[in-house]
Amino acid sequence: MCHFTPIVKSLRWPDEAATQSFAENLSQHASVHHAFIALHGQLGAGKTTFVRHLLRAMGVHGRIKSPSYAIVESYELPQSTIWHCDFYRFSNPREWEDAGFRDIFAGPGLKLAEWPENAAKVLPVADWDFHIAMGQEEVREVCITANTPLGASLLP
Repeated sequence: MCHFTPIVKSLRWPDEAATQSFAENLSQHASVHHAFIALHGQLGAGKTTFVRHLLRAMGVHGRIKSPSYAIVESYELPQSTIWHCDFYRFSNPREWEDAGFRDIFAGPGLKLAEWPENAAKVLPVADWDFHIAMGQEEVREVCITANTPLGASLLP
């Protein structure tokens, strides 16, 4: 068994334009289409805003909905499927099986999961644990932990 030592990177986004720029740069990596990114942060920290910028940069058109109530939204692109999950209301591991999450996370495509701690017992290891916190004057403090070689290849 191969052991990977996580790599941690800290960033500051002074405004939403910085969030957008980061998302656009990330979207240029072909391997992002195969990643699992776990998004951590309090309500209003900017998780969904980041996801919207990333999906737009990857070519998603139309309305990008928060999956807060649906738990998962999917987007089809020519090169992959993107799965945006929100486990905020996730409380029963049985929902994992009933909703088909085992197949989603075992299959191809980009997986973005908000509130992953609520499904931690059933989620696979994320390529990125992506923590966003609000700092002073709308600044976002971002900490990215790359947990896999794929995650390390996506680091800025």
